Amino acid sequence: MRFSLAAVALAALSSVSAFAPSTGPQNVLGKSPLRMAEDNVQGPPYSGPASKPILDSVKFPSDMKKLSMSEVKQLAHELRWEVLESVSKTGGHLSSSLGVIELTVALHYVFDMPEDDIIWDVAHQCYPHKILTGRRDKFSTLRQLDGISGFCKRKESEFDSFGAGHSSTSISAAQGMSIGKSLLNKRKNNCVAVIGDGAITGGMAYEAMNSAGYLNSRMIVVLNDNGQVSLPTGTPSAGGVVPASQLSTYTSNLLVSKPFQDFRSFAKSFNKLLPEGIQDVNKRLDEYARGIVSGGTLFEELGFYYVGPVDGHDVDNLVPILEKLRDSPNDKPVLLHIKTTKGYGYPPAETASDRMHGVGKFNLGTGVQVKSKSIAPSFTSLFANSLIDAATEDRAIVGITAAMPGGTGMDIFGRRFPKRTFDVGIAEQHAVCMGAGMACEGLKPFVCIYSTFMQRGYDQVVHDVAVQNLPVRMILDRAGFVGNDGPTHHGCYDLAYLGCIPNLTIMSPSDEIELKNMVMTCAAFDDGPTVLRYPRGTGYGAEKLQSHFGYKLKDGEVPAKGEVIEIGKGRIIRGPNAMIDNSSTTRGKERKDRVAILSIGTRLDEALVAAQEVEDSDENLSVTVADARFMKPLDVDLVRQLADDHGVLITIEEGSIGGFGDHVLHFLALDGLMDSGNLKFRPMVMPDAYFEAATQNEQYDQAGLNSQHIKGTILRLTERMKVPVLEEA
Repeated sequence: MRFSLAAVALAALSSVSAFAPSTGPQNVLGKSPLRMAEDNVQGPPYSGPASKPILDSVKFPSDMKKLSMSEVKQLAHELRWEVLESVSKTGGHLSSSLGVIELTVALHYVFDMPEDDIIWDVAHQCYPHKILTGRRDKFSTLRQLDGISGFCKRKESEFDSFGAGHSSTSISAAQGMSIGKSLLNKRKNNCVAVIGDGAITGGMAYEAMNSAGYLNSRMIVVLNDNGQVSLPTGTPSAGGVVPASQLSTYTSNLLVSKPFQDFRSFAKSFNKLLPEGIQDVNKRLDEYARGIVSGGTLFEELGFYYVGPVDGHDVDNLVPILEKLRDSPNDKPVLLHIKTTKGYGYPPAETASDRMHGVGKFNLGTGVQVKSKSIAPSFTSLFANSLIDAATEDRAIVGITAAMPGGTGMDIFGRRFPKRTFDVGIAEQHAVCMGAGMACEGLKPFVCIYSTFMQRGYDQVVHDVAVQNLPVRMILDRAGFVGNDGPTHHGCYDLAYLGCIPNLTIMSPSDEIELKNMVMTCAAFDDGPTVLRYPRGTGYGAEKLQSHFGYKLKDGEVPAKGEVIEIGKGRIIRGPNAMIDNSSTTRGKERKDRVAILSIGTRLDEALVAAQEVEDSDENLSVTVADARFMKPLDVDLVRQLADDHGVLITIEEGSIGGFGDHVLHFLALDGLMDSGNLKFRPMVMPDAYFEAATQNEQYDQAGLNSQHIKGTILRLTERMKVPVLEEA
């Protein structure tokens, strides 16, 4: 393409005056008309506009192109309240979406999806994006069975350029798309990655920036800086109560050390993105105001052209800046640094300690969430308080989390032991390896990470922990199905991906008493690494523990502290007629009528229900239920006992194929316990499929792992129920 240097110079001058913003640079978020409207929200009670005429006219981003700038700002206002009203009825990730309303509107106003690509890192902030891309009428189904996902999903919409749920992936994906567009000679090459100051703490983001700068990939990275690195940010830890990221400190210093950049100052420094010949001409136009800031050094050294900081709630500036970046002929990657407020425009979210990050249904007028009553604490809080008990007696115990103090209970532990709590940001690899280093020096690190996020630290588990047999305690919260966060967050695979690693001791509690016991067991075990996995959910309470699980509780109360249990030893919970002693029963006189269920984890509850229902339905059947407790080392004596005494053995777990059931089957085969042909074995696992958002119970129902499915398996194996034979057509 040929350029007229005079024409370009004239355009540069005219564009500065044409898009001059209504507000000048400031050190705090400016007060554009839209911002003043949001700041003046009255309440409580809070309420939005009675109607949304602009939003009603926008079904897809193409409908936005005809809007005036004042209408674009009104659209942002209406969109904010659409998100609030919708999420108040369904629950979901609220404040992340509220914080990017103006950015989302500006991006869709400037770029042409789906031809252009916008990649949302993590994508929990994608609600306004989804509303503007044809899914507004489906928002009542958000994160529900057969509804729309709470994250971007390529199969859900052509406007979801890249699926997400885990963090720090957007820059890599955008670079790959940019290279693809370039090599395939596509007409346009506009790829935008939106990443937060939390996600950019992940090492993969730096790897991607290093590569993008080196390869000069044409792309725009929008760094959404809201000062919320961890969930929640500000909990006590060894680093204090500031965000768990030195990069966050760096970008915060940029924000306070220089005024916000408006379009006028941006246009003067835009020279750097133009071809070299044009730069020579334009140097005379902007030499008196060359450069944006000296503070963008880090990103500039990585090869990026740094723009910012920019007020992320000021549409007047965002739109023309994005237009200039879109139309630049240069292939140099750009980092646009914007400052936003998480939960912006809704006072209850802006003032909450967690900014109302993830919420259930709530009262829109007050922000008060609808809380379901529970008879017992959550497994997460039970773990945290048990760890506090152990740490009170052992000063070597420390806790590590990767930006999830609230989700793992490290916020509770941190309030009691701040100097022994370490939040490393979104850096699971670092968390595991740092724990290994601590173990080398004699500390007892508890590395607390969601099961799904531990996948990101797998090499460190093998290479840095297990190979060296270091006593690192790996605590995997959210094991099994997690409910409405869907497939990116399920903890389905840890039993399979960890079970194949030598030196690991792997345990999973069936109830809150067992969880407390296993925390103490991990704390006491120094002969190698341990894994403790437990699900999202709550305990059962003293009454059910006694009536259903057979506990004999002193004074009818759950023990305050756990006890160390023997490594690798399971337990029989129930014999025929709900008795441990089988000698007095008339059931199961024939071997084929004797059934054993060997459970690991909290499927034990469903197994006990199924056992009772089976015996109630058939007076000849007997059902024994055992709790394995450990997958490694496996209680082989218990497995032999169950195999010798029963004609049917069923294992059940909250995990995928390749996990606990496979370990039991492997032992049965090698030990010759199936050679005689008088033992039927069935593993009940999560099917080889991805399970979308739904409630946990609905997901276990879909997977065939609830009590009725266990009962059906027993009745088929004992020939009380015929299995339909599929005939060829």
